[in-house]
Amino acid sequence: MILVTGATGTVGGEVVRALPAGLRVRVMTRDPAKAAGMFPGAETVAGDYADPPSLAGALHGVRTAFLVTTRLDGGDDAAFLTAAAKGGVLRVVKLSAAAVLDPGADDLVTCRQRANEDLLRGCGLQWTLLRPRAFMSNSLSWAATVRRERTVRALHGNSPNACVDPRDIAEAAVRALTEEGHAGRAYTLTGPRAVTAAGQTRELGRLLGIPLRFEELTPDQARAGLIGRYPPPVVEALLASAERQRAGAKAHVEDTVRTLTGHPARSFRHWAQGHLEAFTPPPDEPGRH
Repeated sequence: MILVTGATGTVGGEVVRALPAGLRVRVMTRDPAKAAGMFPGAETVAGDYADPPSLAGALHGVRTAFLVTTRLDGGDDAAFLTAAAKGGVLRVVKLSAAAVLDPGADDLVTCRQRANEDLLRGCGLQWTLLRPRAFMSNSLSWAATVRRERTVRALHGNSPNACVDPRDIAEAAVRALTEEGHAGRAYTLTGPRAVTAAGQTRELGRLLGIPLRFEELTPDQARAGLIGRYPPPVVEALLASAERQRAGAKAHVEDTVRTLTGHPARSFRHWAQGHLEAFTPPPDEPGRH
């Protein structure tokens, strides 16, 4: 039995869809009603990191687990790994982040990710770490202004990021979940080349067949856009991350996707072609052609 947490999120859902048919798969979510009908063939159960009995139930009979956590206090990882060890789980594959390897990354989010990696390595179970760069799907945050204004707004628009397609992360996770030879390994996952927000804007415009405008945000404008969406420490962590990207910390490309999956990492153009509907303006948009 394979357990997938975070299945209603970007990567967790892709992992469930990428797992080979015939495997017994269980999806853990705080609210099973939200996942109703999303994953035919998978068992969906209620599980909350803050509720040990629900974790024990979700982990019953599980031998391999894909772990995704987002809260910053570290309690979710500790609770899950404690329950997993008690429940007889053999292997945990955890979604982490490439930023843990950046020497200059000392923000709260990255420090917590490093601490959670330490928890996993010390828990006594077989472990594998997946450390992706930014998800290409993060550009979906531009969709509304592309549809309404044919405009992308971002901070440091000419800074490179070797962002990765979530499907490639999911396929790497499936290999680690279903094959031997990945225990005790940490994999950094990137796209095939570093891209910039301004470059992604041009690519989206070409695919849509309409001119798109890129507008550079100031740090204060970027902060104002993040406040209200995230807690203040996360806002500052995101801004610090953008500064590291501007300094080139996220431009390095790895060939790990090819090594793990047998195919090269998907490009941003490939990702965007599959998500154009989200960016497409209404047919009666003035000036659309």
